[in-house]
Amino acid sequence: MRVARWGVSVAAVGAVLLAGLLAGCASGGPVVAAEGDRAGRAVEVAAGVHMVRGLPGEVDADTLGRIGNAGFIVGPDGVLAIDTGTSYRHGVALLAEIRRVTDKPVRQVLITHTRQEFLFGAMAFREQAIPIAMHNKAAGLMRARCERCLKTLQRQLGDDEMRGTEMLKPDREFDDSHAIDTIGRPVRVLYFGHSSGPGDIAVLDERTGSLFAGGLIDHQRVPDVQDSDHDGWLSALGAMRRLRPRVVVPGHGPVASAQVLDEVQHYLGQLKQRVLDLLQSGVALSAVPDAAEVPEAAGWDQYDTIHRRNASILFVRHERDLLFRRADLKE
Repeated sequence: MRVARWGVSVAAVGAVLLAGLLAGCASGGPVVAAEGDRAGRAVEVAAGVHMVRGLPGEVDADTLGRIGNAGFIVGPDGVLAIDTGTSYRHGVALLAEIRRVTDKPVRQVLITHTRQEFLFGAMAFREQAIPIAMHNKAAGLMRARCERCLKTLQRQLGDDEMRGTEMLKPDREFDDSHAIDTIGRPVRVLYFGHSSGPGDIAVLDERTGSLFAGGLIDHQRVPDVQDSDHDGWLSALGAMRRLRPRVVVPGHGPVASAQVLDEVQHYLGQLKQRVLDLLQSGVALSAVPDAAEVPEAAGWDQYDTIHRRNASILFVRHERDLLFRRADLKE
């Protein structure tokens, strides 16, 4: 009952969290993507480093859910694949792009974070006996909720598009940053703690300074705060900035320079401040999505959907924290 006094009903909180859950199932000038950079095609963004770009938009029949970026790094001894796509069929297409570029064996695939557009192509890699690795906290989150994600995808995309797609069980789970030495060039897996998600990682190709940022960075698309720890995310952005990446491959959107780290940090800061201002002024949760404008991001993909949900989620979190602080003061 005390929650309702401060403008957030249990039903409203539940609606916001459910919406989020379903949605989750040396820098220089701007990087210019290579000619021919388009969704579904592998583009070399640095020597031996390739990005396969996803489509803008939402998971639906038009995009076939193929909205997330994937990529791979080619070394003298093999290939490291990064993220697996939305479905078995998508995973097959990503493997075909690797084969189009090189005949070297794929030694491993890393999944950078727990979102449906990066997970469910894994069975295509599994049937080729390619080991799949992910952080143990990301794997735990996947086990907790992604059966529902998969069922939602099957309804959205249809049985034909999702044929052969199954829940993923990684071959290897890890809990910290580490080096990968299986492809003959130095690659680092970077874990910064709970940031954009509880087990989100980045992958750095040391030879070229290319950073696959996964869920930590979206470019020209609104980043999703659903699973985030705000302070942890800002700390991770600072750590990545200190790496001085030359090229950043985001989870969504076009390839970027290190400037994209500042853009994401600015958005997160503006979003938090706007939400705190609204909370202080007594605005009700129902009004938050319309009131929490961040004009600098208004032209980004999914501003009208993800940004509005972000504002509601942060508002609920901060109002909850305020309630607990006031309760502590009364005791």
